[in-house]
Amino acid sequence: MDDRRGKVVRNGRVLVAGAARVEPLDLLIEDGRIREIGAPGMAAPADAELIEADDRLIIPGLVNSHTHAHGGLGKGSVSDRLPLEVFLTGSGALNGSRTLDDKYLSAQLSAVEMVRKGCTAAYDLFVEYPVPSIEGVDAVARAYCDVGMRAVIAPMVADRTLYQAYPGLVDALPEALRDTARRAAAAPYAESLRACRAILQNWSFDRDTVRPALGPTIPMYCSDDFLTGCRDLAREFEVGIQTHLAESATQAVIAQKRYGTSLTAHLAGLGLLGERFSGAHAIWIDRDDMRRIADAGGAVAHNPLSNLRLGSGLAAVRAMLDCGVTVGIGTDATNTSDTQNMFEATRLASYLSRIKGPGYREWLSAEEAFTLATGGSARVLGFGGELGAIVPNAFADLVFLDLGHINYVPLRDALLQLVNGESGTAVDAVMVGGRFVLRGGKLLTVDEAKMRRDAESARERLDKANDGTLRIARALEDWVGEFCIAQARHPGLPHRHLASD
Repeated sequence: MDDRRGKVVRNGRVLVAGAARVEPLDLLIEDGRIREIGAPGMAAPADAELIEADDRLIIPGLVNSHTHAHGGLGKGSVSDRLPLEVFLTGSGALNGSRTLDDKYLSAQLSAVEMVRKGCTAAYDLFVEYPVPSIEGVDAVARAYCDVGMRAVIAPMVADRTLYQAYPGLVDALPEALRDTARRAAAAPYAESLRACRAILQNWSFDRDTVRPALGPTIPMYCSDDFLTGCRDLAREFEVGIQTHLAESATQAVIAQKRYGTSLTAHLAGLGLLGERFSGAHAIWIDRDDMRRIADAGGAVAHNPLSNLRLGSGLAAVRAMLDCGVTVGIGTDATNTSDTQNMFEATRLASYLSRIKGPGYREWLSAEEAFTLATGGSARVLGFGGELGAIVPNAFADLVFLDLGHINYVPLRDALLQLVNGESGTAVDAVMVGGRFVLRGGKLLTVDEAKMRRDAESARERLDKANDGTLRIARALEDWVGEFCIAQARHPGLPHRHLASD
């Protein structure tokens, strides 16, 4: 990925480590990394390429701690007013019938949107049916490489369906629909583990650019044997594990009934928590769970956009930070957040902290939110210290924002205006590993017109191919929703929804 020729970036306004201040600085980039940071006009090699950054705010690339590449082709497919479990009822239909080209294209769409909105790296839980494949994961990895992003790609796997994971759900359906639910099946866990092992054994990509991980999708959708199998594979190949942890109240209630303890405590008992573990969402956890994650060195990927879109609840981010949990910010999939915009996710993370109560000293500051979206997320991806800050020896993954854009006129507090006002519209250039992938607002790595034509063609074909299975899923939606609402009313849960009138 990196451009081996040295570069010197002159006269930019640089958001320095800690995100607390902006300074006029020069940057020397060699072998894809920041080698030196100095005062304007600092000495540089005579043969270095000169990059003028006048009137540009230079920030570290944002890092997306949780997304799903398969959501790219699903844009606009998720109905309004659809909670998590109702969405999951139709997720197989939404992602079915895909060719390898479709899988590549979907990841390409997500990556292009992220780059255009200032994001340079992502943790991607990508799904294939019935099991992940070397070819499918390679297609996703190639898409990220071709666009010019870094990524951690975790095949998302399970050995139970929604109807097997939630005891009593099948019986709550009308009799005419029960056989449909019973016929739904996931691949046996041994088959998925063999597929994941093959993917890890045959990984052919530079791990500084794209690295593998494992994604047991939701703990209750995985048998304990499957979870411990993922744990052992992750240890053997020294890769990360990310799962959707207590995303909904329904999950929290059913976990307590199934395990006699919280989801987090159950995972701790199985040995899954550790420095390479991250839990996406983690809304319905309490302080004991937070301490378990922190003590194990684990992390949480906070996804405020989809948490609101699906009505899942308000994650207690300040409490997590107080307990010592590493927290990153993610967008979740395009079909459940409607965007891959990390600027929006970062702003929302800060603003949502303010509706928890009037104690304004507990609100997430702009500096804290930005740090979570950069250095915090980098640690979730396993790139701690190499991404998310403009410091010597970090990768030269940089975003250049136009200070002449209306977002910064007049310019008073660059960080505040960045976090509270930026939407991606002022992004002028993006550099990854010292190489421009976007410059002057033009994407340099992808033919976007062709990508659009391919996406529209794929949408038409896939919508037609999946229409029958989607109609079946729609027939189940309201029954699944009513069952989950009843579960979620269980007393004793942490307070993660605003009180009703």
